[in-house]
Amino acid sequence: MDKIKLEILGLSPSQSQSGSFALVLGEEYGNRRLPIIIGMFEAQAIAIEIEKIVPNRPMTHDLFKQFAEQFKFTVREIVISDLREGIFFAKIVCFDGVRESVIDARPSDAIAIGIRFDVPIYTNESILSEAGITASSNDEEEEQEELVRSSNRPSARSFGDQLKNASSEELQKMLEEALGNEEYERAAKIRDEMSKRN
Repeated sequence: MDKIKLEILGLSPSQSQSGSFALVLGEEYGNRRLPIIIGMFEAQAIAIEIEKIVPNRPMTHDLFKQFAEQFKFTVREIVISDLREGIFFAKIVCFDGVRESVIDARPSDAIAIGIRFDVPIYTNESILSEAGITASSNDEEEEQEELVRSSNRPSARSFGDQLKNASSEELQKMLEEALGNEEYERAAKIRDEMSKRN
């Protein structure tokens, strides 16, 4: 099987399924994208690692990494391996220094683990041909327009304004509160505002 490397392009609320998120993976040297619908908790696990937020308590995928390190095995790669009846399947390829092992997983869990080990994500041509979407310049323009529209919605604007108008001490307090409540996406926005000021 010829492997095609993917990179994470984005994570956004799903338009089709309430409470779900669309994880968009892009072909490394191409313009095809592979959208995968994932649950809220898995989306949060991926988002906090991308944003490099350290939760107060380790999440399940962090525990997997600690367990792996304790027993001296590592993850080599993640493979989106199959698509059956609209459901994606993945494999986590592990190595213990002597032999390679392959573990079946949901793509959302596999990717959440893979980014913690900083390993590549792959798929194959048949999956990209069947489920991939070719991005054109028009698609990119529509995505930019949607980003502008969403940033102009009242809830997004009011929270953004709240952050801009908050003092450094207030931002620090908001960050601690968001982390304490395990609201990691909110914490990432607060942290970004703090970074802009430094």
